[in-house]
Amino acid sequence: MAFQSGGEERHPSAPPPRPGPSYSTPPPIPVVTPLPGTVRTARTLWLFSFGAGLAVLLGSFVARDSNLQRLHGVVANMAAGSGAAAVGRTAEIVFWGSIGALLLVTLFEAAVLAAVLNRRNWARWTLLPLLASHALILLLASAFLVPAGAAGSYVVMLWGAGLLLAVAGLALLFLPSAGAWLRPESARA
Repeated sequence: MAFQSGGEERHPSAPPPRPGPSYSTPPPIPVVTPLPGTVRTARTLWLFSFGAGLAVLLGSFVARDSNLQRLHGVVANMAAGSGAAAVGRTAEIVFWGSIGALLLVTLFEAAVLAAVLNRRNWARWTLLPLLASHALILLLASAFLVPAGAAGSYVVMLWGAGLLLAVAGLALLFLPSAGAWLRPESARA
């Protein structure tokens, strides 16, 4: 019992009631493991690779009128005797199909790279056939998207730089430090 300054007696208050039993305990806070240097560098190389490829696609989109005029001539030579409307439609299909295929494979690579960064070991193996298909699509699209002259050499250099950066980034993902980081927690113990 405690006495206040006025001589009154004060009773201590009862403690608050305890919470009832809980059948759903919150999960523990996961430990965020920092990215190893090799994975960080691989991510940077892949991002520069994406940038080089998207720069070519953006340049092709901006210069689409001249590209479509050039493609009209290419398609007309391939399909002699076709009407002007059919040649125009075919040139547009080839141009937009090439850009769409390159953009699609780049988006797939970005999605799989995100899976790698979420520590999915299977994703780095998936990047191998994706990168091979990207090289094949570049080879096919080069017939339609590479203009003649200096502009064409810039396109080829950017595509080549993008592929080299992606190959280097993929090689880094197969180094032992990246493999140890990608290994599941149960396999590390």
